[in-house]
Amino acid sequence: MITIIDYKAGNLTSVKLAFESIGQKVKITDEPREILQAEKIVFPGVGAAKAAMDNLKSLNLIEPIRKVIADGIPFLGICIGMQVLFEKSEEDGGTECLGILSGSVKKFKSNDKLCKIPQMGWNTVKMTKRHAIFDGIEDESEFYFVHSYYPACSDKNNIIGQTEYADAAFASAAGKGNLVAVQFHPERSGRIGLKLLENFSNWDGKC
Repeated sequence: MITIIDYKAGNLTSVKLAFESIGQKVKITDEPREILQAEKIVFPGVGAAKAAMDNLKSLNLIEPIRKVIADGIPFLGICIGMQVLFEKSEEDGGTECLGILSGSVKKFKSNDKLCKIPQMGWNTVKMTKRHAIFDGIEDESEFYFVHSYYPACSDKNNIIGQTEYADAAFASAAGKGNLVAVQFHPERSGRIGLKLLENFSNWDGKC
């Protein structure tokens, strides 16, 4: 069973449908008790860091998220669900986040007037080390991105995949132990995205 965290924002239905298309049973919940009992957890999202953190606080979901990650439950963060795992974000004038991954989230900047921010569309992911989440996926495969802010990892050992856009080379996939997170949207990335979700569904949380 895949448990999707409902923090009252984001693309929950599309993620649920993507997992169901590969034969997975899925539950969407905002109940702390159900998250603590989950076998595998997905935190998907779109939107802003401050709104996401405010909703997590109001729903009493912050400590359950920290606990399941500490307890070794396989956990996947997607887009804003990746960004809030870091220590802080520049978004909304500065937002304190969960602090599970070391580093911060920064806004894209570019001196190229033709460079569009947010990044919206397909871009390649260069795999920096082997990870079960990318089993059967070729290096420098393309995934679908929609974001104006990007993760800057302080611990380079946590970087799994890297992507270049604007004036930044950023961690488009990161993780440690049973935690993995991606900046792109696998549920919108066609066959390759579904393969990544299938890999997560089969992953035991060990690197």
